Amino acid sequence: MRRKLSSGDEDNEGSTANHSQPNHNEKKKTFSTAKYDLTRHSDTLDRRKVEKALAPAQLTPDTCSPSTKSLPSPKKSEVLPAGQTEDKMLDARARRNLRIRSPWSCSLLTLTATLSALLFMLYILHSFATRQLDSKGCDMYYTRSMFYHFADFDTEHTRFASKYSLHLYREIGFDEDSKVKGVPVLFIPGNAGSYKQARSLASETVQHYYNNVQQNKEALSAGATSIDFFSVDFNEDFTAFHGQTLLDQAEYLNDAVSYILSLYHDPRRSQRDPGLPDPSSVILIGHSMGGVAARTMLTVPNYQSNSVNTIITISAPHARSPVSVDSDLVRTYQRINDYWREAYSQKWASDNHLWHVTLISIAGGSLDTTVPSDYASLASLVPSTHGFTVFTSSIPGMWSGADHIQTTWCVQLVRPIARSIFEALDVHRPSQTKTRAERMRVFKKWYLTGIEDTAEKTLLHKEPTTLLTLEDQSNSINPAGKRLVLRTLGKNDKPNAHVLPIPPQGTPGQKKFTFLSNLPLEEGADGGHIDVLFCSVLPLQPGHSATLFSMNIDLSEGRAGSTRLACKNAASDRIVLPASYRTSVHPFDKTQPFSYLQYELEDLGEHQFVAIVDKASGTTHAWAIAEFSDANESTVSIKTGLRTLVAFGSRFKLPAERPLMTRFEIPAMHSSLLAFKLRMGNQVCGDNVELFTSLLRQYLSEPHESRYVVNVKEANISLHGIAPFMPPPLRSQAANNGLSLQFWTDPTCGSSIDISVVVDISGSMGKLVIRYRTVFAAFPLLIVALVLRKQFKLYDQSGVFVTFMESMDFCFRTSMPLLFLALTVLGISLATSSTAQSTGWSNWGTNATESAIDYTKNDLLLGSQDPIFWFLVPMFGLLSASFCVMINYAALAVETLDAGLCGDLTKTADYYCQLIPYQFAYLVACIVQLATCMRAFRLGQENRSAANHNFYNYTHSIFILMLCVLPINIPVLVVWIHNLAVHWLTPFSSHHNVLSIMPFILLVETLTSGQMIPRASIRLGYVTNILFFSLAVYAALYGITFAYLLHHIVNGVAAWLVALHFSGSGLSLSGLARILDSDDNDGDVKKRP
Repeated sequence: MRRKLSSGDEDNEGSTANHSQPNHNEKKKTFSTAKYDLTRHSDTLDRRKVEKALAPAQLTPDTCSPSTKSLPSPKKSEVLPAGQTEDKMLDARARRNLRIRSPWSCSLLTLTATLSALLFMLYILHSFATRQLDSKGCDMYYTRSMFYHFADFDTEHTRFASKYSLHLYREIGFDEDSKVKGVPVLFIPGNAGSYKQARSLASETVQHYYNNVQQNKEALSAGATSIDFFSVDFNEDFTAFHGQTLLDQAEYLNDAVSYILSLYHDPRRSQRDPGLPDPSSVILIGHSMGGVAARTMLTVPNYQSNSVNTIITISAPHARSPVSVDSDLVRTYQRINDYWREAYSQKWASDNHLWHVTLISIAGGSLDTTVPSDYASLASLVPSTHGFTVFTSSIPGMWSGADHIQTTWCVQLVRPIARSIFEALDVHRPSQTKTRAERMRVFKKWYLTGIEDTAEKTLLHKEPTTLLTLEDQSNSINPAGKRLVLRTLGKNDKPNAHVLPIPPQGTPGQKKFTFLSNLPLEEGADGGHIDVLFCSVLPLQPGHSATLFSMNIDLSEGRAGSTRLACKNAASDRIVLPASYRTSVHPFDKTQPFSYLQYELEDLGEHQFVAIVDKASGTTHAWAIAEFSDANESTVSIKTGLRTLVAFGSRFKLPAERPLMTRFEIPAMHSSLLAFKLRMGNQVCGDNVELFTSLLRQYLSEPHESRYVVNVKEANISLHGIAPFMPPPLRSQAANNGLSLQFWTDPTCGSSIDISVVVDISGSMGKLVIRYRTVFAAFPLLIVALVLRKQFKLYDQSGVFVTFMESMDFCFRTSMPLLFLALTVLGISLATSSTAQSTGWSNWGTNATESAIDYTKNDLLLGSQDPIFWFLVPMFGLLSASFCVMINYAALAVETLDAGLCGDLTKTADYYCQLIPYQFAYLVACIVQLATCMRAFRLGQENRSAANHNFYNYTHSIFILMLCVLPINIPVLVVWIHNLAVHWLTPFSSHHNVLSIMPFILLVETLTSGQMIPRASIRLGYVTNILFFSLAVYAALYGITFAYLLHHIVNGVAAWLVALHFSGSGLSLSGLARILDSDDNDGDVKKRP
């Protein structure tokens, strides 16, 4: 049996209502006249069940708001009203204590937890803004640019001609002709990027060609020529938010490439040498999401085979999508990455349609707070033979990080990119570029440090070019095993050679040659003040040297009994290091860099001597150090576990007798979530003059990330190693060596140096921001789902729909700790299994197919791959709970405003709900729900009945739930509004589904009619409980990786709530039609808040 209760019935508990009197004005009742219609079960609950359900509420002190009013409990001697038992009185008393509680009030526990979480959040944000910050060393590039728009690239060539456009860059004062004449290069802007971002890089290519390449006959003969720099105007599309937009851009880019190549076939548009082959491919340079669009081009149907063979990306998130709010974007990413992985997993080159493609990914490092630089990694996509990832701090001469926008105009970055492109050109080939292996060699030369274990040495492939003649009785030969130290060059005012004998092959200790000087190394007769030559004895007859060698250095002064050495100049293998003196501050300071050489003994097998030739004509302050050292002395492995490293740090020492360079390998330092502090003792040189101060290079071998610290005393250590959510590498690799610390110290000082490394807790907290900021799109739904689950459970048991904060307090005491504990245990289990798989039998062998690799194994929960980060789940859970509390009070503050401001919004709801995308209808539904909450709040203040408070608490909690889903829908809505702004009216095919929004509309419209949800039976209550719990679990496990599905799950919950409304009120389809009908035939307006 069911009966309808009006708010007046609840206002006068204990009084007898006359239900027999007819109500002649019933038809004219509206929501705003304080007559809520609500339906509930009429069965009487067991007193013990009610008291058990409500005991926490009765015992919880109310500390946050003075507006909470609790009626005094009746005394035992109080006479009960007629017809009312003691059990009923206790039930009414408990319900009354809950019913009149203010929505602003909260318990001491909730208040303490919220304030603690807010303070901790401020601490994290402060650490992110102030700790472990990289110095900015970029100089801005200035141009005199002009762009030619190709208006004839219209709808006959591409269906996107009305939305996108193609431009050709020209530099004023150098080349102002619109005809093509060189090699085509296409710049692709990123998310909300402009085609004008190509100016700095394009200007550098123009100026470098006319100022240098054009006068270099050797470069021209090698295939270098001018560059035609094109750029695409995407009207600042939001590619990072929408997968279909990414596919549209890729399709347009392929059309643009076809059009660009056709220009070179048209004599009216081209000024190329007719003797050269027409270009068949275009070099692509993509910034941010433009780099992802470049890779997408090769996967869409209109891609012209072999039209792209070189792709350089800057700050591009290749490994995973930066946000996961759009289903098309997540699926497009998965399809693109699977395409590239499958191609490079082929056994034979003929089966790999990407065999000719080279892909270089340049990352900005910690300064890039727009896209995590971890996502720029190619380890899971491309083998090292076809591409690599490098950080700007590794690029020689730059030695600095760069933020997301700086990478487009940083002088120190655009110059090596421009020069690498010129060196990779070969205009004599149809592809306009060198072979893949040669291109990779060029890019490694310009982007990597040269110290890498895989670095190629040109010395092995060179022919002797220098004839060095020494007097047999010369005393310039250094004793074997002794270090050569030249503190001053040019003392003799004439060339002087210092010879070091090379140890024979097989010498114990794995010898290594190292050389360091503050002078540049140059080749040719007009070279610098110092040469490093690797020589072999050459028995030549006098007079023959001039015809065999381009350079002759005769130090015998014409005396009889001389030795002739055929030598190779090592200048081409020069490694530049930042200068480190007492006055040095940053590695990118404008000082002459150091010159460094490093060779393994195996690389010097065909040589017998190393000659250091001092060519300075006068005394200088230049210096040089050369030595052969043992590998076991220069490389030290620190076997410290991560837990020990975090708890106690690590300490080690550089001995007094040490080589020029010492490397410490610390495998435990591999996580991108940890930051460290390094402290180094002073270098005491005694009576000797200090040649240079300590220089530090911290580096990872994959990806190629190096960071230099000059004049080391203290240093911040952070890295982009093993990061959350990152897929495993494409191919099985050797054991992870972690971070390496490479020190160059003055070996002549003869004093030991103490070094300590400790975890920087504050700096580590700041690293969480960039890598876990999307947590707040998922975890708040976990909290709200638990709160609503508790509210419905209490409502079904007692008939009282408690406030959001009261339910939050219940969750803080019970469900949240239990769920966070379970998720923590799950996270530890996932991290442990991930570690075991990376080192276990599943990686055995070198020919394992890539199909056996699970690239999604780190998608669950917080994506952590190390059990030491178990605390992240409860930490983010507590932060999300405080975030929900702030949302609750912000919503309450808005709901206290005048409800008349939103009174007419629901009149147009039916119209907007039919628009696409559904994200817009959802926004309208949120506004309508806000209006409902405002009216319910005002009515609850005017008429403090239990029914009014129940309904307001219910609508308010639903509004909080909808607000937590709103950030998932806003990005796609922004894309849609942007398309309208640029007059692109093509609808989103992926957002037409009316079922994605209809349950929300039905629920919101039902609530506008003042319909309170009925109390569910035990079985139906279980369903509600399971639905909200499932939403909470999914938000925790997959909410970050697949955030778009959260909308659909909440949509399903809304459908269930609508079904409960209908089951309790006996609504039919005709009744539903009347609720959704905005016009009344009798002239009455339907019930609305």
